[in-house]
Amino acid sequence: MTTIYEVLRRPLITEKSNYQSGKLRQYTFEVASHATRTLVKDAIEQLFDVKVERVNIMNTPAKRSRRRNRRLLVRTPGYKKAIVTLAEGNTLEIFEGVK
Repeated sequence: MTTIYEVLRRPLITEKSNYQSGKLRQYTFEVASHATRTLVKDAIEQLFDVKVERVNIMNTPAKRSRRRNRRLLVRTPGYKKAIVTLAEGNTLEIFEGVK
């Protein structure tokens, strides 16, 4: 049995996630590979004390990239990410930045 602290790995901060958090109330997290929608919803609601409307989960594929020289191929592993939509009036302060 996993705890709510093991479900969420880290927030994903990108240009797209900054737009989504500002305009659409959607926040993106990297989650554990065994996480489900209900586990993610419960973890967000208990840790941040907000109301979650919807959770979308997707598996991002692994990528190959070339680094150092032509023959050395480096593979970045895939991971599971969750896009969490909050109810009206709720925000997460970790995405707000410097105030």
